[in-house]
Amino acid sequence: MPPVPPAEALPSTTGGFRTPPSAAVPEEPSADEPREAVLSVVEPPPPAGHVGSGPPTYHPEPTALPSVEPDELGDLVADTVLDGARYGTSTLRAASVRGDSARYRGEPRRDALLTARFGTGEGALVLVAMATGARATSGAHRAAAEACRWIGQAVGRSHERLADDIRAARRGELKSGLHRLTDRSLGKLRASAAEQGVEPEEYTAGLRCLLLPADPQCRTRVFFGVGAGGLFRLRDGAWQDIEPRVADTIGEAVVGFGSPPHETPEGDRLTMDLGITTPPSPYEPAPRPSHAPFRFRASVARPGDTLLLCTGGLAEPLRGEPELSDYLTTRWSAGEPPGLATFLADASVRVKGYADDRTAAAVWEA
Repeated sequence: MPPVPPAEALPSTTGGFRTPPSAAVPEEPSADEPREAVLSVVEPPPPAGHVGSGPPTYHPEPTALPSVEPDELGDLVADTVLDGARYGTSTLRAASVRGDSARYRGEPRRDALLTARFGTGEGALVLVAMATGARATSGAHRAAAEACRWIGQAVGRSHERLADDIRAARRGELKSGLHRLTDRSLGKLRASAAEQGVEPEEYTAGLRCLLLPADPQCRTRVFFGVGAGGLFRLRDGAWQDIEPRVADTIGEAVVGFGSPPHETPEGDRLTMDLGITTPPSPYEPAPRPSHAPFRFRASVARPGDTLLLCTGGLAEPLRGEPELSDYLTTRWSAGEPPGLATFLADASVRVKGYADDRTAAAVWEA
């Protein structure tokens, strides 16, 4: 069993999250010994295999591979994917790991991860997209991969306009535009479900995205998406849960988000929604509204911040197990971003009772 950091190495409790320990004070030399200049350095704790009350039930390493047919090798999903980059003032680390439960049962990873750069130079835009397929459905991994691909294509085609809006802080335009792109992407999933002859609820995915401009003069970071997960910020040694609430309104009003306007800009009154369903198109299935609300947040990063976007597999234990937030605080407060292998180890620290896939993207600000 991997060693667990001693209790005294963990910081004290301050509300739901705890801050890292202060630097150790060097011992005072005796009067007979020559005095030397001593530099105290806060060292992160050694990597841990798990935190919490005890080790998880499942084995810590992959066991069973998913079963696959010879003609369906393209459907295979790797147990773990890892990526990273550095643009402008930000350093990105991203990973997606199959959960303990899926590893034990030989099921594919339901989480999908996409990292992509559109454009060149300071005008480039980096997209991180992560999706989680519906639980207990055979095509969950395919739906998640499709959701990432559709939103990636949509953002890629509009990346110049999006990058301009981010630099100009046009939050209203960003929110409405990204809401529209998200709806279209999830609408394609519903169309794909109809083609396969399955219910839309069986071929769907939660989708969470982060936009990072490459321009070093622009520190605006944009989150948008639909579905469960978490958005956290490590600032001044303490975690902040900044997941936008449904009622949060950032920017101007958006048509289609909340109540519709009473009249058009030209002054024409809009009719009341009587609950009459739109007849299905003979060419494609009628779009169905997403049951999960659209979420959006645009925030300005500060030097030293670490922004963490993740699916429910990491968000739930981070909110529910204080030792995990403590551990990541001490590991990620050293200043320098971790290497890829170190980030993977940190993001994979296990907690008893949480066995879902984990997908996480963290951004360190210089």
